[in-house]
Amino acid sequence: MSAPGETDLGVMLSTLSVSRRPGVFTYVAIEEPTAQLTALAHAVVVEDESTTLVLPIESAVGADLPVTVELAWLALEVHSSLESVGLTAAVSARLAARGIACNVIAGFHHDHLLVPVDRADEAIGALSSN
Repeated sequence: MSAPGETDLGVMLSTLSVSRRPGVFTYVAIEEPTAQLTALAHAVVVEDESTTLVLPIESAVGADLPVTVELAWLALEVHSSLESVGLTAAVSARLAARGIACNVIAGFHHDHLLVPVDRADEAIGALSSN
């Protein structure tokens, strides 16, 4: 059995496009998140120390949570397989070469990147050039 999606790195990179989710996001760590707060999150990661939520800035501010970073949410518009090798490394290398920080979240259909909001257009350009 294998996961659906593309596994050929060359194909993924040659067909890669990037979209930007509307809004500005931040990471927050919560020891015991409420169902209401979790429902506002665009991503949830349960860790031993706490639960990490990726929230729109306005949701974090509305919940009186600290905004420590302002990020743009980018989606890689290629259906990469969960078993593919090298896409994260290739994308990270392109951004690292330009000094752009990047946090990666893998979804079932796409990989998602959180980059500094003020460098979002530069990141999109770096990733869209084949």
